[in-house]
Amino acid sequence: MKQRSVALLIETSNAYARNLLSGIVSYIRSNQSWSVYLPEQHRGATPPDWLRQWRGDGLIARIETEAIARVVEKLKMPVVDVSAARHVPDIPWVETDDGSIARIAFEHLRERGFENFAFCGEPEFNWSNWREQAFQEAVENAGHRCDVFHSRSRYAKGYSINRERERMTRWIASLPRPVAVFACYDIKAQQILDICREQKIRVPEELALLGVDNDELLCDLCTPPLSSVIPAAHQTGREAARLLDAMMGGQTVPGEPHLFEPIGIATRQSTDVLAIEDTDIANAMRFIRDHACEGINVNDILQHVPLSRRVLEKRFQEIIGRTPHQEITRRRVDRIRQLLIETDLTIGQIAKRTGYQNEEYMSVAFRRAMKVPPGQFRREH
Repeated sequence: MKQRSVALLIETSNAYARNLLSGIVSYIRSNQSWSVYLPEQHRGATPPDWLRQWRGDGLIARIETEAIARVVEKLKMPVVDVSAARHVPDIPWVETDDGSIARIAFEHLRERGFENFAFCGEPEFNWSNWREQAFQEAVENAGHRCDVFHSRSRYAKGYSINRERERMTRWIASLPRPVAVFACYDIKAQQILDICREQKIRVPEELALLGVDNDELLCDLCTPPLSSVIPAAHQTGREAARLLDAMMGGQTVPGEPHLFEPIGIATRQSTDVLAIEDTDIANAMRFIRDHACEGINVNDILQHVPLSRRVLEKRFQEIIGRTPHQEITRRRVDRIRQLLIETDLTIGQIAKRTGYQNEEYMSVAFRRAMKVPPGQFRREH
């Protein structure tokens, strides 16, 4: 069988794109031996000269501009798009689920007791707009208000880095305190942290901050270290490679979205705070956070807070929006999801690490929450 030649039009300058590439490489090593062409490319660049003359068997591309879209549309070969821009709507599109990213971001911030929320985005990008919309909806459905800041495009006429920083500084200063801020991605969150340090705004006590992409080097370099949503970029890359392989093999793949939910949240110091005024419920949340995967139940919580079960559940539901039992289960299921995706542990080993007596009990709880059994979830993600 002839070795297939595949080009990757994906930049390598950010963590999300690098994880996409790692997923593609993972698929190639497991399933096919492709000849891969990965030239240097930066985001938003003009179409490279090689693309117009490419005569390979397939292409996986982040089609970020209309100019690149026009060139790609003329190629006589299978193409899979891994950009949220959707400039070529009739080809397969593989992306992270931005609505899910925003919703788990809100839950992460809400469970820390915040009632003031804000979003900082870049409206020139679809993924930022989708995250903003879903985050606002989640905030408003919970009965709160969401302040929004739109960064201006660096390509806009009259753009100035200093003026843009001044705008953001004024916006941050205007926010009520304490406030939980969701930044559209880690680089934007880093900019906010820099301003907070200059303005002597305490993070996370006055302003808790959450980014997206979990760029570990960037997050750990931030002061304080930045909490971040972990998108399923690796799984997205694997799926893009699988779809391209099917297309090169003669299969028809509809031009529809294939979206992957985020893996979870890497919690670091920028959100490691509880803004709950009710000290008993705050203590209950801390206990659940620290011990959820040790097989605890509501009776264990009652040993640590001076409340009756009825009062605990009533106040917990009013403040957190869930019962204590639901919160324990949610945290355990989140941990199971992470271990299924990120490790090679067996289902039985994961059950022990998340506080279940055996894998049958864990599988029932996981299926009830996620609508699929653990094994199927692992295969799909």
